[in-house]
Amino acid sequence: MLRVAVVGSGPSGVYTAQSLVQLDQGVLVDVLDRLPCPYGLVRYGVAPDHEKIKSLQQNLRAVLEHARVRFLGGVRIGADGVPVERLRELYHAVVYCVGAATDRHLGIPGEELPGSWSATEFVSWYSAHPDVGADGFIAGARTAVVVGVGNVAVDVTRILARGAAELSPTDMPQAALSALSASEVTEIQMAGRRGPSQARFTTKELRELGALPDTDVIVDEADLALDPACADPSALPAAQRRNVEVLRGWAATPPRGLRRRIRLRFFLRPVELLADGGRVGAVRFERTAPDGRGGVTGTGRYEEVAAQLVLRSVGYRGVPLEGLPFDAERGTVPHLAGRVVREGAVAPGEYVAGWIKRGPTGVIGTNRPCAKETVTSLLSDAPALAARELPGDPLTALRAAGTEPVEWAGWLAIERAEAELGASLGRGVVKLPDWAALRAAAGRLPDA
Repeated sequence: MLRVAVVGSGPSGVYTAQSLVQLDQGVLVDVLDRLPCPYGLVRYGVAPDHEKIKSLQQNLRAVLEHARVRFLGGVRIGADGVPVERLRELYHAVVYCVGAATDRHLGIPGEELPGSWSATEFVSWYSAHPDVGADGFIAGARTAVVVGVGNVAVDVTRILARGAAELSPTDMPQAALSALSASEVTEIQMAGRRGPSQARFTTKELRELGALPDTDVIVDEADLALDPACADPSALPAAQRRNVEVLRGWAATPPRGLRRRIRLRFFLRPVELLADGGRVGAVRFERTAPDGRGGVTGTGRYEEVAAQLVLRSVGYRGVPLEGLPFDAERGTVPHLAGRVVREGAVAPGEYVAGWIKRGPTGVIGTNRPCAKETVTSLLSDAPALAARELPGDPLTALRAAGTEPVEWAGWLAIERAEAELGASLGRGVVKLPDWAALRAAAGRLPDA
């Protein structure tokens, strides 16, 4: 049997495992994850009010329950964990599906002021990621600025504008629900440096803003007029054309004076976060204008927008994993059709899939063909890889080295604990918010 380790249990990792067991009946797959919980960004990145997308977990679950797939959570690879070299000794092949674990920075003065956060941190907080120790994201904030016009920017804007009645049925952790329910944020400005026709959000996500209770959505007609494609959007691709049509509808609708306002701003480039009392108090923007080549140029005109909360949503970025080569410019691991490349040569038995392979692009479904390409490469190499004798079951070796993985039964125990917590709070399932609670729950096995 060919033993393969897949590092990462998000969509790219699970789709890799699925392709392996579907395309070769002689493969055993261990799906390893640093966290005791599977599903990656589906659990910790999809907004809690997007139940339809979160239901994808059931499809991923079916793969992880396959007879030839084993989930091993709580296993750290690289620094302070199992060295890459040791992992390679324990398996015939290793596929790294570790995603893009950090956010891009604006690179402007004041970015590190208290009250300025990456959208990644904010999403992790309301999604109960155990690494997030910070709280107080919205304490004392009345106005918020979201920098970016992609789907994550729309997500955090929408969550900021939702009330307790809408968030309580979700699996949001109780502390985040309480904080958001008590929020005093009544104005949210979402700003992009380019024009409306170049925004990265999908129309479905965009329209959800217009369905929020007691919330006005405001678009400045001048921003639309500055974008040449908005005058006649018929030549735009379908997705961008639909976005423009939605934005034009909001621009033509007078505000109704509702409790909250969401302002969608364009042709604004942040140049500095300004302090007020030791924390962020405003964002200084430069107005931009189309340069005629699909980009924008600065105009030398500036404006300041008051904000006690700034969320920076300008993209994800891969980070190096100790022991693997890394292209710092692209934020990816060098590869050829998924085969890891070290110093210009393919490294036998090492592969990548997902964002660490191609960069943070595409939607969840994009990971399927990406994983299949990598698996095709791996299985074509399988005869040579399988010739190497392994020291035995990798789980035995991991335990001998002091690692005690959370197996599938441990994850099921976490699920039960989250259901019990929700019931005690009069809610549905409520996520456990920290490492201690997850570890304690994972140990509550039925036969314990």
